[in-house]
Amino acid sequence: MDVEPAPKANDPRCADVMVYLPETLSGLARRETNSQATAAWGEPSAVVVRCGVDTPSTLATQPCVTANGVDWLAVEGGDHWTLTSYGRTPAVEVLFDPNTVPSSNVLPELAASVERVPAQEECLSTERETDFR
Repeated sequence: MDVEPAPKANDPRCADVMVYLPETLSGLARRETNSQATAAWGEPSAVVVRCGVDTPSTLATQPCVTANGVDWLAVEGGDHWTLTSYGRTPAVEVLFDPNTVPSSNVLPELAASVERVPAQEECLSTERETDFR
């Protein structure tokens, strides 16, 4: 599957994230991708992950959600949602179809992988907080 690599996909911390990604995500099988530091699940793809995206600004205005200790900035709407890890460099981006896969599954299932990048900041206030450990 063609997935555009993130600008900092060659960051060594992305390798740690990718190694720990689950083989199934919300019941969907992981697919092969053709770019460094990317992953996808489902046929057609319902979830796409890219490590190495630009770290969100500390002045970001998107809502922040926390799942299993990982903060995410959320852009909800339309046929897909985009969540970007907050306070971690490099950042991890998750694009998913909320009609196929609920965020309450996606974020907790990815948390163990994203935690491989140490948190340097956290959201000051979160809209929602979940812990499914």
